[in-house]
Amino acid sequence: MLPLLSVGELHVVFAAKPILSGITFDLRPGEILGVVGLRSAGKSVLLQVLAGIYPPTTGEVQIDGIPLAWKAQSAQRLGIEFVPQTPPLVEIMPVLNNIFLGRERGNRRLNQATMATIAYQWLDRFGLPPGLSHQQTADLTEEERQLIALIRAFVRPVRLLILDEAFSALSFMRQQAVLQYLRELAATGVGIIFSSDDLNLIFSITNRILVLYQGRQAALRTTGNTTPRDIVELMVGSVRQERVTPLIWAFENYYQAQQQAETLRQRQQQLQHNLDEQDSLNRELVRQLQTQMIALDQLNRALQEANHRLIDEREAERKALARELHDQVIQDLLSFNYQLEHVEEEIDQESVLEELQHIRQGIREVVGMLRQMCSDLRPPTLDSHGLAAALRSLVSQWSEQTGIRVELNIAEPLERWSETIELTVFRIVQEGLNNVRKHARATQVVLEVRRTSAAGIMVRLADNGKGMATPPDLRSLSEQKHFGLISISERVSLLRGTLRIGPSAWGGLELQVEIPNPAPFPTTEGIGVV
Repeated sequence: MLPLLSVGELHVVFAAKPILSGITFDLRPGEILGVVGLRSAGKSVLLQVLAGIYPPTTGEVQIDGIPLAWKAQSAQRLGIEFVPQTPPLVEIMPVLNNIFLGRERGNRRLNQATMATIAYQWLDRFGLPPGLSHQQTADLTEEERQLIALIRAFVRPVRLLILDEAFSALSFMRQQAVLQYLRELAATGVGIIFSSDDLNLIFSITNRILVLYQGRQAALRTTGNTTPRDIVELMVGSVRQERVTPLIWAFENYYQAQQQAETLRQRQQQLQHNLDEQDSLNRELVRQLQTQMIALDQLNRALQEANHRLIDEREAERKALARELHDQVIQDLLSFNYQLEHVEEEIDQESVLEELQHIRQGIREVVGMLRQMCSDLRPPTLDSHGLAAALRSLVSQWSEQTGIRVELNIAEPLERWSETIELTVFRIVQEGLNNVRKHARATQVVLEVRRTSAAGIMVRLADNGKGMATPPDLRSLSEQKHFGLISISERVSLLRGTLRIGPSAWGGLELQVEIPNPAPFPTTEGIGVV
């Protein structure tokens, strides 16, 4: 069988200093070769030469009988993948981009979704969460960085896989997972070379072991025909007990320490799992409470929407009733009055004339009352001339009826707003003035309507009456059937506004209502006194 890798008389010299001398070996397809040696034995340099990173000073390296050319990407084209001890990852890129670096463009099979699916499978195989693929590489732990470097090599087509101390940052559990994959990879014919200071790893997976001593090839042994002690003697270049025994002891204790650390980690996970189970009831209660809060919030919104519809329907009924009274009843009464006037002109008897005049006066009073009712139901000025004119008319009539002086301050000119906003502001003022008339015992009122800094509408209604305890208890007012402030509060809430109730500067009560309005309007102040 033709060797996958052939290395012949490899020599490397750096700055006139020999680093490697006379390295010669072959690697068959599917074979796993371990490279061992003490520090400065030349392990990393050898692996970097085989990976096509550094050219040798003399000697030859062949892949499938083809000489290796130490040029950019030459090794990758031959199917050589190299994973160093310190992974060269791009810090500013997410993990997914690092895994497929250099393969994203020009490959129709590797779109973003396909890359993500492949990455999730590899991350899951080594016990990493799928979400790690979208994290920045700079945020990874040393173990995670090493696993990402290994995964990047595993996802590529590979003939020869070279690992330089790629296990040192991995936990015992993940070392075992990677070793299992290397066995599967070797079974497909891929050649594997890796170096490690852990002889237990070397003996657990390799077919042969290449021992380096001070840059020279000390031995190439079949793993099944040698022992850890034989390898250590070759590594230190001596069979003396005082040199070999400490290293054997260190290797064995390092492996035991790894196993103990893994046992402690598993116990810690079990303890955490038990704590999670004990805490699950509290989490479930919190979840149920959150569900109930969401349901209550949905119910509250549904009630607000129902109340909003109720108010809209009530205003629509008022509008329809006012129009019906004005268009039919009042017009009929006026028609009767005109007819009586015509009859009055044709009758000479004084007693009959007085009676007719009395009837006509009664009809005029009824017409006046009906017009007032229509105005209360739906102020015609609001639809025809806007909020400012409707408020002036309301204040004028209210002041005339009650004898209470009203100082009216309105920002002029007021642009037209939506029917809902104008009608709501009008009803708030109407309810507020009715409360003053019924309960305040006031002699003076100030009503201000202006724009806020956030382009909303601010209404301030203050009186010099007896006042009341603030903030008011709306529940108590409801039980006493005092619905004025409750109605104002509901209307403000439905428009997502704010209502403040407090004492006025005169000692009476002051209402401040602010309603959001997306349409700005001019700020020129006009002051009028009624």
